Amino acid sequence: MQLIVLAAGYATRLYPLTRDTPKPLLPVASRPMIEHVLAAAAPIADIDLAIVVTNDRFASQFDSWALATQAPFPVSVLNDGTSSNDDRLGAIGDLHKALKTHAIDDDVIVIAGDNLFTEPLGEFGKFCAGKSTPCLGVYDVGSIEEATKYGVVAIDENASITSFEEKPAEPKSTLIGIALYYYPQAVLSEIDRYLAEGNNPDQPGRLIQWLYPQRAVHAWPVPGQWLDVGSHETLAEAQEIFGRRI
Repeated sequence: MQLIVLAAGYATRLYPLTRDTPKPLLPVASRPMIEHVLAAAAPIADIDLAIVVTNDRFASQFDSWALATQAPFPVSVLNDGTSSNDDRLGAIGDLHKALKTHAIDDDVIVIAGDNLFTEPLGEFGKFCAGKSTPCLGVYDVGSIEEATKYGVVAIDENASITSFEEKPAEPKSTLIGIALYYYPQAVLSEIDRYLAEGNNPDQPGRLIQWLYPQRAVHAWPVPGQWLDVGSHETLAEAQEIFGRRI
């Protein structure tokens, strides 16, 4: 199994912190954010390699980090060749580039480099191992009002996704899709088809929205707390939560 960490964004909402430093390398509780991501993924069995997809602007910083870090598995940094928001490939475009550059013919787990988890993801790995379908991490935000800000997922008694709506006015549940995915090897060719049809290459959840009406996609509820660090406020919250854990 391969782990792909999406880390090629420019994080303009976190300026000036991210003007010269990529968001996943910002310190959270005295440790680069991405190391918390890898630590959460470490209990997932059979990960052979972590591929960190970044951009040309920050590739050298990730290269230096990769040489110095003590990651739970080997790390390879992939430069997607972009240099600004204007020419970025998008999250699905970066996933596709990683698959092709590394000629991946294996199951993959995909995590955004700015998604933090307070609980390990070993059970996600076990859940995925029992499926032959794509799987999505979902998180319960606890209220309908909060759910309107996200991509909202509804599931049946077998944990199969029955609905996925982006920022609905009337959410069907309080479960939201997050940037935690499992794609079995048999499904990887569908990513080629998704892009070939001209679909949006940016937000990674759009691939799941496209897939679930065509084939079974299962959802796994994330335990503990989950943070998508996209603003100064969520970065401060991450500092507090992970600082307490230390």
